[in-house]
Amino acid sequence: MIEYRIDRRSGVATYLQIVQQTKQALRLGLLEPGDKLPTAREVVEATAINPNTVLKAYRELEREGLAEGRRGLGTFVRGTLGGGAADSPLRAELRAELATWAERARDGGLERDDLSALFDSVLAEHFTTHTGTSVTNKGEHS
Repeated sequence: MIEYRIDRRSGVATYLQIVQQTKQALRLGLLEPGDKLPTAREVVEATAINPNTVLKAYRELEREGLAEGRRGLGTFVRGTLGGGAADSPLRAELRAELATWAERARDGGLERDDLSALFDSVLAEHFTTHTGTSVTNKGEHS
């Protein structure tokens, strides 16, 4: 079962952190259709957030077709994310390469935020956004 971690200093709304963490777990194959999400009470006890915040996150996941509430039973994963099986050989290979890359960067003195910015800039160069444009490292749209 997923355990949510709330970063109150991130500037990201708490309910969005729950949505993002759920989506990440779906992409990584940690959650699959049919899996039960923690109850609002369980999330509140683990994170000390308002139950309405959890319910708002779950409603957003339902709106996106990723979860469904079943009266009296809880909220269950309904959809999936990601391109292919989470345990595919390609994903395993890429994960190992990323782990090596992250270790090398850390050993070279880069901080987590440095790596995140570097990774995001490379993604922006190689993947288009939802608007069909990509952003280069010079800030230009292609």
